[in-house]
Amino acid sequence: MEKKLYPSFGVLLVDDEQPWLRSLSLTMEGPGGVTHLLQCQDSREVMSVLDQNDIGLILLDLTMPYISGEELLEQIVAEYPHIRVIILSGMNQLETAVNCMRSGAFDYFVKTVDEGRLVEGVRRAIRMVELEFENRAIRKHFFHDQIDFPEVFASIVTNNSAMRARFQYLEAVAPSSQPILITGESGVGKELVAQAVHTLSGNSGPLISVNVAGLDDNVFADTLFGHVRGAFTGADNVRKGMIEGAAGGTLFLDEIGDLNSASQVKLLRLLQDGEYYPLGSDRPKQMTARVVVATHANLDEKMTAGEFRRDLYYRLYSHHVHLPPLRDRKDDLPLLLEHFLNEAALCLGKKKPTPPKELAVLLSTYSFPGNIRELEAMVYDSVSLHAGKTLSMQSFLKRIGGQADRLIVSDSSSEAESPFCSLGDLPTLQQAGKMLVDEAMQRSSGNQTIAARLLGISQPALSKRLK
Repeated sequence: MEKKLYPSFGVLLVDDEQPWLRSLSLTMEGPGGVTHLLQCQDSREVMSVLDQNDIGLILLDLTMPYISGEELLEQIVAEYPHIRVIILSGMNQLETAVNCMRSGAFDYFVKTVDEGRLVEGVRRAIRMVELEFENRAIRKHFFHDQIDFPEVFASIVTNNSAMRARFQYLEAVAPSSQPILITGESGVGKELVAQAVHTLSGNSGPLISVNVAGLDDNVFADTLFGHVRGAFTGADNVRKGMIEGAAGGTLFLDEIGDLNSASQVKLLRLLQDGEYYPLGSDRPKQMTARVVVATHANLDEKMTAGEFRRDLYYRLYSHHVHLPPLRDRKDDLPLLLEHFLNEAALCLGKKKPTPPKELAVLLSTYSFPGNIRELEAMVYDSVSLHAGKTLSMQSFLKRIGGQADRLIVSDSSSEAESPFCSLGDLPTLQQAGKMLVDEAMQRSSGNQTIAARLLGISQPALSKRLK
C-alpha cells in the first residue's frame, strides 16, 4: 500500500553540508512527521528544482558557496511568491535576521535552536501554505459552481443547493491534514459525509470509525492509543489502538460532544503534538491518520456550560461543515422517498409500490425531528405492510399523528412564543380563521385532507369553511 506523503506539497531542504541535511531530514520525518522532503546540496540547482517540483516550503541555509542564501531568498520571493521560506543560519545575528524577514522570509532560526521550536515553526509554515491552497480551491469551486467528483457524494441523495455548496467546500478542504468538524442533528447523514471526506482525501489507509459517546477516560485511551503488554491487570497481549489501525487513512470520532473532560485533554494533546503514547509505554508513536469528528450537540452551548473545552473546539474548528436538517431541505423529499422505496422493496423482496401523489405533500408538512433516518424508517415500515399496487398512507399518517408542522419549543422555554406578539391590533376571529385556512391550504398544496389535519379539524368542516 502506497504511503501518502505529508504535506501534499514538497518541503525542500537546502544546505551545502550533507551531515546537516541528513540530521535535518531525520528531525522533520521523526518529531515533525514531515515525509514529503526533497534535498538540494548545490545552491546553483535550487531554482531548477523549484521549476520541476511542486514545492510549498523551503528550509534555506544562509552561508553556502556559489550563491548565498540571501541571494536565493530574493530570487525565490520574486519568481515563486507563493513558496514560504524559513532561513536556517549557523550564526545568531539580529541584523541578518531582520534583513531576511524584510526580504520576504517566513521565519528565521539558528541551527542550534531547540528541536521542538524548529519543528513547530515548520508546522506553522506548512499550515499557512495549506490554508492558501485551500482558499484558492474554495474560490475555484464556488466561483465556477463546480463539483469535480460528484460520484463521491452519490450515496447522499440530494438536489438541494445548500447541500451542493457543502459538497464544494468539502472538495476544497478534504486534502488538508487538519481536522474536520461535522455538525448537524441526528439522522442528517454525518457518517456519509465522513466517508466522502475520506474518499476525497486520497488517503491510502482505511477509514476507522469510533463512537466515543459514553466512553470513560480509560476505555477512550485504550481504544484510541492501545496498550503494551502488562500495562494494567489483564493486559496479557499488545493491543493496537484505533489510531494505529487508521494509519495513513482517516480516524472518524462520532459524537465528540459527549466526550468527558479528561478525554478531551488527551484528544487536544494528540491533535497539537501529532503523537501519542500507548498505555504503559514511554515511547511515543506518530499519528499519520486524518481526524474527522462529528456531533449532534451544540458545542457553543456546551462551552458556555463548561462541558466542552474551548481550546479543543478551536482546534477542531479548522474546517467545519454544518449539515442542514431535513425540514430545511424539503425539496429533497420526493428524491429521498423514491430512493428509500427502491431500497426497501429490494431489501424486503417486494415489488416497488407506487406512492400516492399526496404522500410527498403530506411529508412536507412534517418537521422530521429524526431527519432522514426517520423518513427511512417510515418508508421501510410502510413497504413492509404493503400488499397492493399503490402504497397506503395510513402508516405515515399514524407516524406523523398530530405533529405535522408543529412548533418546536426549546427546552428552556415552557411555552411557544405567541405569533401575535408583534401585532399592534389583534385580528378578529373570522380574520384569524381565514388566515389559518389559507396557510394550511398553501402548505398542503391545496389538499383538503392534509390541510384539515394541519388545522386539527375534519375534512367536511374545512370544506364548509372554504365554501
